[in-house]
Amino acid sequence: MPKAVVVGSGIAGIASALRLRKKGYQVIVYEANDYPGGKLHVLHNGPYRFDLGPSLFTLPKLVDELFSLFGKDPRDHFNYIRKETVCQYFWEDGTTFSAAANPEEFVRSAADTFNEQPEHIQEYLERNREKYRLTAPLFLEQSLHRLNTYLSLETLEAILKISRLDIGKSLNQVNAEYFSNPKLIQLFNRYATYNGSSPFITPGIMSMIPHLEMDLGTYFPLGGMHEITMSLYRLAVDEGVEFRFNKKVQRILLNKNNSQVTGVISGEETEPADVVVSNMDIVPTYRKLLPELPSPEKTLQQERSSSALIFYWGISRSFPELDLHNILFSENYREEFDHIFTKKSLYHDPTVYINISSKNEPGDAPEGHENWFVMINAPGDYGQDWDKMIANARQHVISKINRILKVSIEDHITSSYTLDPRGIEKNTASFRGALYGAASNDKFAAFLRHPNFKSSVKGLYFCGGSVHPGGGIPLSLLSAKIVNDLVPEL
Repeated sequence: MPKAVVVGSGIAGIASALRLRKKGYQVIVYEANDYPGGKLHVLHNGPYRFDLGPSLFTLPKLVDELFSLFGKDPRDHFNYIRKETVCQYFWEDGTTFSAAANPEEFVRSAADTFNEQPEHIQEYLERNREKYRLTAPLFLEQSLHRLNTYLSLETLEAILKISRLDIGKSLNQVNAEYFSNPKLIQLFNRYATYNGSSPFITPGIMSMIPHLEMDLGTYFPLGGMHEITMSLYRLAVDEGVEFRFNKKVQRILLNKNNSQVTGVISGEETEPADVVVSNMDIVPTYRKLLPELPSPEKTLQQERSSSALIFYWGISRSFPELDLHNILFSENYREEFDHIFTKKSLYHDPTVYINISSKNEPGDAPEGHENWFVMINAPGDYGQDWDKMIANARQHVISKINRILKVSIEDHITSSYTLDPRGIEKNTASFRGALYGAASNDKFAAFLRHPNFKSSVKGLYFCGGSVHPGGGIPLSLLSAKIVNDLVPEL
């Protein structure tokens, strides 16, 4: 039986292993950690449970279809609820906004709260739907690096309507053309952070991201985000995928003329393979696992996406005004992103994201308590004095929470754990701790990401958030699907 080795058990690695197993390959997954999931992991701190990494779940069908692939009912193995509220938003002047998941309700309440014309909001949302419809089949669901991708009616339609994609404008410019209220502009600008970019630089096509939340839905997995990892891991084990934990791959092996993979080396172990899929960040994949191959330096030296500074706090009271997803906005968004991407530092008035899974999973915190995942966007690790930056940021975050929620939050913090870009890189091998690989601060970003294959090396493939189509759970799962389409049938 032909053998496939997957390097790394992030969500894309597990999905790739499943799809290759379905194709008939013997599949072995090597994982340097003693757990699967990569960034999609879990933290237990006293009586509190936290999802360590990604906290937003959209496009659950991409998880469901992996169970269906093996003839299993997804609901017997993995379940989730659809959220009626996308996010709770807060500003320093006391303005609050509850973003409804229902588009019609969102339009009504946003028009009222921000004194905008409902027709403008409606037109904006419809334009976002069109952008997604035109581009998803090309930019997200197929390899951009094969000619036949472009030989389709969908591609022709996208090309003919390219002016409607707003590629030549920044996301902020597009939003400012539709709205006059700076708060609503800021609300829609925040979607740039979904791929680790700046709304003042990333192209306007990114305005299609709200469509995923409002039209296709925002969800919460029962058991928390970590259950996405564990349900797929259990499925993979049941289907015969072998996982080798605490096994770091040192080298992807190639034949004498570097034209075909032959296996991997892990410690003293050499594992032959017909196919190797790297779920490792593309930068260390080349630098460490493929040192004999010429590196695509233009790709590897692209600007990295933002990272994160996260405080995991056990909170000894409940906040009924908060929901699963909550945003406390900075007063100066442009300055905040300038600090992150230009100054490689943290702004003194950061936008604070608070995720509270115990709102939907009560067992994640004791009764009357909440588990707060408190995150601010951060630059990658470029050797800054992180200990000093974290201490200052913690005080700024606490002060902001106290001002906006009218509370003395430090009196209610019963447990604390901190994760910064250094720890993210150490735990997941993400270069500089970037959450999404390369940033999308370029209108050609989709084309500049590394392909899901290496044209000069037969049997070598790449999946995960650092390659095409991008970072985040849905795109990582789609990268595994693209790899599956590239790997030969048996």
